Amino acid sequence: MESTSFFASKQRRRLADFVTLTKPRVMMLAVFTAIVGLTIAPGDLAPLSACIAVLAIAAGAGAAGVLNMWYDADIDALMTRTASRPLPSGRVGPSEVLAFGLVLAGSSVVVLALATNLVAAGLLAFTILFYVVVYTVWLKRRTPHNIVIGGAAGALPPVIGWATATGDIALEPLVLFLIVFLWTPPHFWALALNRSDEYARAGVPMLPVVAGRRATKRQILLYSLLLFPASLLPCVLGFAGAIYGAIAAICGALFVGIALRLSRSREGDAQMAQRLFVFSIAYLFLLFAALLSDHGGGQALASLSCPGACIGVATVGEC
Repeated sequence: MESTSFFASKQRRRLADFVTLTKPRVMMLAVFTAIVGLTIAPGDLAPLSACIAVLAIAAGAGAAGVLNMWYDADIDALMTRTASRPLPSGRVGPSEVLAFGLVLAGSSVVVLALATNLVAAGLLAFTILFYVVVYTVWLKRRTPHNIVIGGAAGALPPVIGWATATGDIALEPLVLFLIVFLWTPPHFWALALNRSDEYARAGVPMLPVVAGRRATKRQILLYSLLLFPASLLPCVLGFAGAIYGAIAAICGALFVGIALRLSRSREGDAQMAQRLFVFSIAYLFLLFAALLSDHGGGQALASLSCPGACIGVATVGEC
């Protein structure tokens, strides 16, 4: 009896480790933005197909996280924030992680193709490859612009969601892509400001490590200023209403205000950097939630509710 209980406990811990490999917090943010893209699209996707599509996108995002952890196991072991992950801590083996990531990636693309269309499946495959090959393998260890260019992968889920419903790409999802793309650098650089020692020890050329804190804070302010008008484009182009417009204007002004205070700070800027990092998460969630609300988000989410599916947004900060 005790041996059975021990075996069950061990299996639960092992399952939890494999879930951790998918970077669930990052995955949930990707899924949420994909749902918004799907919801605002003019296509009429059956609820079951939409539910399967969301699960496939979640699996694809998770697969990218798994393959990222597989490749980055060596530098994860050198950083306090990531040393306890399943692979560097030795709880799972590299071959298991690689096989899990490849199977998850392949099955997610195939399922999305069968449930919806080849355009959406192709975009999902491209996103996984971009995140793993372009960002993780090529950019992350070679350039301080890793987050800027690699951020394109994290900005694609709204486009995938739109393509899931319509089978094509239009201006609206590209605007959402632009918003997430411009949001990514200040979000991650705010985190990197307080983790620069760890990145330096691991040999990752994040901007604070290469260019210093002052230059990083200037870049954060620059991208925050670019993000503000970009966030208002949905209203300008007519696919967002008053709720979105008000939230985008207020939250955008707050975002720029915090970035400005951070750029002007000299000593003891760690707290302000953390404040911007935390606010940036709330900012993106509120922005996309407002857009969802403008398009009858409650009904849309209800139509996506399927057994075992739970969509949410939590703190992100894994790269």
